[in-house]
Amino acid sequence: MRYGMNPHQSAAVTGGPAVLGGEPSLINYLDALNAFALVREADHAGGLPAAASFKHVSPAGAALAGPIDDVAAETWRVSGVPADSLISAYVRARDADPKSSFGDVVALSRPVDAETAEFLRTVICDAVIAPGYEEGAVEILRAKKSGRFLIFDAGSDWQPSARERREVLGAVLEQDRDAADLAAALPAGALDEPHRRDALLGMATARYTQSNSVVLVKDGAAIGIGAGQQNRVDCVRLAGAKARVWWLRRHPLVRDLPTADGMRRQDRLNWQIRFAGAEMTRAQRVEFAELFGDEASACYDEHGWREEWAGKLADVTLVSDGFLPFRDNVDHAAEFGVGTIVEPGGSTRSDEVAAAAAEHGIALVTTGLRLFHH
Repeated sequence: MRYGMNPHQSAAVTGGPAVLGGEPSLINYLDALNAFALVREADHAGGLPAAASFKHVSPAGAALAGPIDDVAAETWRVSGVPADSLISAYVRARDADPKSSFGDVVALSRPVDAETAEFLRTVICDAVIAPGYEEGAVEILRAKKSGRFLIFDAGSDWQPSARERREVLGAVLEQDRDAADLAAALPAGALDEPHRRDALLGMATARYTQSNSVVLVKDGAAIGIGAGQQNRVDCVRLAGAKARVWWLRRHPLVRDLPTADGMRRQDRLNWQIRFAGAEMTRAQRVEFAELFGDEASACYDEHGWREEWAGKLADVTLVSDGFLPFRDNVDHAAEFGVGTIVEPGGSTRSDEVAAAAAEHGIALVTTGLRLFHH
């Protein structure tokens, strides 16, 4: 490898996907392997091309192929993209949390065609992994980042081993790989087909997200992922905050911020995210007013439009990798438009969680399947 977890650590790899371009580090391998496992399972469960945007061993976004809305099309400068295409899956995955997706590892569940390769050249990403590449795609990608762009080929017949092993500070740990059947764990008839598809995407995403984790899914895309928190309610709040910003980016005030001369796409996106989430520092507030004018600056201080628009977010599915221990998880979920909760169940207070779901009109589905990942 180029290096291990950090540049001062040497590292080596045995086996794994073929490397067709660039020189990966240990983190690149971890991101690529976990991301590819996620999209392969999501594709199998949903029957559509799947994509994930991975950063630091957790997904920033994951999605099945589907329609690209006007905001995403404008942001990523795509038009006329078929709803069943590989590009649509990745655009929807990256658009969930574009602040986190900057410099991501891209995972795709189908072979990369030349059109998708050309699109990847236009965004800031560091690597791609897929089960193969169509004619011309590798050559296009090798031209990215002066040849340093990482290209992994997982192969069409990739199969992870049944056992996993790692050594941590001298202790060798071994376990069965988590291969539990997600579809079998989701009770038959509990959800209609669109919500079942969202639940399965959320479960596949949670399985490869650092625990504790909560995933919010809407219309075949994970729009908010809360990863790696020490308590579950913070997972819900983090996932909800990301989903809320995703939704607020669709508000006309955010979409129609004046265009600043020479501003790059990611810089504009970052300003839209800060504006939508009301998360600017004092110094940023001054710069924002200089860049976008007094009218936009005045709108930043008004919170009514955010609350009104946020109240329209609905029909979101929440998937939790572990049981919900207290009703506060449900109370917060209701604030983010959650209409369905999928969780393992089994908490000593599961009756209180069920009662809270009933109060909020949220459908609660228990699977009995925990999906921790570390």
